[in-house]
Amino acid sequence: MSKTALLTGATGYIGSWICRYLLESGYTVRATVRNKSNTARYAHLEALAQGLPGKLEIWETDLLKAGSYDAAAQGCDYVFHVASPFLLKFKDAQKELIDPALQGTRNVLEATTRSGTVQRVVLTSSVAAIYGDNRDMQAQGLDAFDETHWNNSSSLTHQEYSYSKTLAERAAWEIANAQQQWSLVTINPAFVFGPPLGDASDSGSMDFLNQFLSGKYFGAVPAIRFGFVDVREVAMAHLRAAELPQASGRYILCNKVLSTLEMGKLIGQNGGKPWLMPFLKAPKALIAPLGPLFGVSKAFILNNADYPLAFDNSRSIRDLGIQYRDFEATVREMVERVKG
Repeated sequence: MSKTALLTGATGYIGSWICRYLLESGYTVRATVRNKSNTARYAHLEALAQGLPGKLEIWETDLLKAGSYDAAAQGCDYVFHVASPFLLKFKDAQKELIDPALQGTRNVLEATTRSGTVQRVVLTSSVAAIYGDNRDMQAQGLDAFDETHWNNSSSLTHQEYSYSKTLAERAAWEIANAQQQWSLVTINPAFVFGPPLGDASDSGSMDFLNQFLSGKYFGAVPAIRFGFVDVREVAMAHLRAAELPQASGRYILCNKVLSTLEMGKLIGQNGGKPWLMPFLKAPKALIAPLGPLFGVSKAFILNNADYPLAFDNSRSIRDLGIQYRDFEATVREMVERVKG
């Protein structure tokens, strides 16, 4: 018997891959969009659905409107709540990041409870809800971050995106623990890379890559380390988190930790232009005051440059059976797809 899944953020970078895997598995997918009349936004999903065993339905909803998801959640077996802005550039953190992430989570999960049918919710969180700055790992005396850790260093004025993800996930656990109808599993990916299915032009991941490809980071950059993971591994983790009975709690998804210099070298070797990539480490004390020129704050550079970073991804391997692919191939496929 076919199962039905509500998928928010279905047209986005991660959501599109989740939609593809659900359709391949024979699900009826209720993909939510802000404006159903903007057919170009979800045309790639309709093209995906052609020839696949599942069924695609497009539902119009509003993250900030209470009750907006009630009808879409009725009769569903699973809810995948992916919709949440990932922006590297914004003017109003409260309006553009916090409100959609927090209120959207509440609206979706309250509709889930009212549905009476949903068995499990899989929430797309982030390692940003695990930690705020790279210096947090050293400050806490850790060898690596794991799922027991929470971000306690971000705020509305520092690491705003991380703050939005932390608030949203904490709210989700509060709502989940207050009812007994459905169980909650969260997927906490590192920086997501890999080929997009749509244009994914509003994704921070695409913006990050394009800044390297454009030569913005040519020359000297601060040595800031990030965790990275393939978008396909993140999407598959969502499906397995929904379907596997043993799945529970939080799951870090991370394949590699690379510095800005290491990532630039990898992009340059796999489809980018090597001569546009960063090649020197900039002392953070000298570069920090120039942070705003790179779209980040002085505090961000001081709290992240030159600090180690590590993640324990063993739960994702043990419980969800995730097999992490060669990350060099991830970068190559992403660059080729973006360059067209």
